[in-house]
Amino acid sequence: MPELPEVEVICQGLLPHLLGRTIVDIRCSGKQLRYPVLCREMQSELCGKQITGLQRRAKYLILWTNEGGTIIIHLGMTGNMGIFDTGSATKKHDHVCWQLDNGKELRFNDARRFGAVHLLPGRRAKAAEKQFFSATGPEPFSRSCSISYLAELAARRRIGIKKFIMDSHVIAGIGNIYANESLFRASIHPECLASSLSLKDWKRLRAIIRKTLNHAIQCGGSTISDFVNASGKGGYFQMNFLVYGKAGEACSRCGVTIQKETIGGRASFFCPACQSIQGKESII
Repeated sequence: MPELPEVEVICQGLLPHLLGRTIVDIRCSGKQLRYPVLCREMQSELCGKQITGLQRRAKYLILWTNEGGTIIIHLGMTGNMGIFDTGSATKKHDHVCWQLDNGKELRFNDARRFGAVHLLPGRRAKAAEKQFFSATGPEPFSRSCSISYLAELAARRRIGIKKFIMDSHVIAGIGNIYANESLFRASIHPECLASSLSLKDWKRLRAIIRKTLNHAIQCGGSTISDFVNASGKGGYFQMNFLVYGKAGEACSRCGVTIQKETIGGRASFFCPACQSIQGKESII
């Protein structure tokens, strides 16, 4: 699933092609994604409207138009978006195409159809957008994601640190790849109790999360199977993985074998030496 860096990379790639453009037509495959696509409603609401902005929030893309109509897009497991010439051959899994006034069109492609395209009508779009993200935690780079916020929230819950930082109600956008990589870089075991971290630990972990996410964005994201950016090119942060997907390999720091366990239903990779749980409170 595309995580924060991958969605940000797509957002940055699309923005120059969309800003100021007018939507002239919308076509849909007729196939349901995670939720039904309201194609006729989108045509009525958005055709003739100018795109005024595109932004990432958590793992979502938000597209605004000049009269308030808003689209919120989630890429699901296999979704991607790109700019193509109008009239060029569409691909099998292109489900929504927004035709623009310059001979180009924005296409949403999703093989597994776990993605979603939500329409927020203009007259109530702002309030609906606020409600849509009302339970979503702060962005990792925001001032709201403070050391005190993280420590105080963790103190009220008995939960392992990996599940805690992956909870979108706590922090927005951190998925399995970057949770594993950040915890390894911070030398914290994934099942260490979040409430046991000191303020110093939180300061270091937050800095490492931000650094890891920024590095991934600069690398164009991680392409493990099918992620591509808005230009159809893969990312290369996977070349910088230190622990994710490396079960059975030697730790790059100490040489001890990387282990893999399922934590919270997700594959977790860690070094039992560098991320030792001994002497620390854990969820185990």
